[in-house]
Amino acid sequence: MTSAAAAHADDDGGGDRGGLRTALAGLTTRGRSFLAAGIAAAVCAYVLGQSDLLRVGLLLAVLPLVCATVLYRTRYRVAGSRRLSPGRVPAGSEARVHLRMDNVSRLPTGLLMLQDRVPYVLGPRPRFVLDRMEAGGRREVSYRVRSDLRGRYPLGPLQLRLTDPFGMCELTRSFSSYDTLTVVPRVEALPPVRLSGEAKGHGDGRQRSLALAGEDDVIPRGYRYGDDLRRVHWRLTARYGELMVRREEQPQRSRCTVLLDTRATAFYGAGPDSAFEWAVSGAASTLVHMLERGFSVRLLTDTGSSVPGEGADGFAGASQESADAAGLMMDTLAVIDHSDGTGLASAHDALGAGSEGLLIAFLGDLDEEQASVLAGMRRRSGGAVAFLLDSDTWTRETADVPGPSDPSEERLRMLREAGWTALKVPRGASLADLWRQADRQRVELARTGGTAGGDLS
Repeated sequence: MTSAAAAHADDDGGGDRGGLRTALAGLTTRGRSFLAAGIAAAVCAYVLGQSDLLRVGLLLAVLPLVCATVLYRTRYRVAGSRRLSPGRVPAGSEARVHLRMDNVSRLPTGLLMLQDRVPYVLGPRPRFVLDRMEAGGRREVSYRVRSDLRGRYPLGPLQLRLTDPFGMCELTRSFSSYDTLTVVPRVEALPPVRLSGEAKGHGDGRQRSLALAGEDDVIPRGYRYGDDLRRVHWRLTARYGELMVRREEQPQRSRCTVLLDTRATAFYGAGPDSAFEWAVSGAASTLVHMLERGFSVRLLTDTGSSVPGEGADGFAGASQESADAAGLMMDTLAVIDHSDGTGLASAHDALGAGSEGLLIAFLGDLDEEQASVLAGMRRRSGGAVAFLLDSDTWTRETADVPGPSDPSEERLRMLREAGWTALKVPRGASLADLWRQADRQRVELARTGGTAGGDLS
């Protein structure tokens, strides 16, 4: 992803009088000294009647004024632009920012000092010194930014400091445009394990709903680029005035809901290695993996809110391009933060009654009440997998503040009895290893008469 933005100047003065004040305010120590020396020489020449000294005084006084006037006009003849590539990067990866300056005037510029404003988490503020730019010339520079913390970070505005060749004047120009760098969670590649059902996201046996055979019973839709012209329904085309095609069959795509627990009371510690950041990264990895496997995916939080999609009930991936759906969800995860909620009842209500599909949950600390709510969610899904973060392990290594007693074993037992494939997540665990472990647990539960299941392909 590449984004570019042209910059515009902030006007520092109002009219000619404001412009004159701005130009004179930009005089350097050398320029002020020349101006003072010129005025003093002119006064002495007038008192002493020395015409040669007067000419020298006028030269000394006029030179910084001419430099300030030319530089003031020149700074509005320099155009700047920024290009960010890419505009969305995973945490810990680098993006490159390209800056370009164009001299659109007929006069050469002096020394240019370029500075871009960036948040401190992206690194030091970049500064560049550009040599004299000829008329119609162009200079390009670039710098790298990197953040271990996800989020959206503004870049800009760009500031340009111009100086004349004699060093008499120095003016600063600020550009109004800026770009935004989106740092999304890290995504871990997951193995294509199966916990039952088809290996792709089209449901068991790839069932399809067929339209009736009659001409009047054909389900039409608008023509899309790439459709077979043999499927054009000419009678409906004449009726609607646009190309219509027969939608004779429609795949029954499998659904997957990824539940992310964001309760502030459920997680302890902060920073890129905290338990909450692991849960966000795990949810992002799961979303991308399931979309790549052809599932219709929904991102749900404990507050009951989900990322809007074109599909029914907030699911995305069936009527959207997978890449667009993944980008929308990753942008949401880039800025997601702790919620003030204390329970999972809102997520239980949002899941919907009889909503078939796989449910994958990334959870923090649970009490008995919330474990019971999760047990009810299992009855509303075709399969359920829970990753329960071991709070005691995470807090013991990330903070000196003692955490609550670890109830994870009892909560895991409650979830497994309700039909969940439930795993405890210790500090530093690999999601890919847990993914395989979930498959092994499903096989073991099936062999011993358990009911946990789902499709993690």
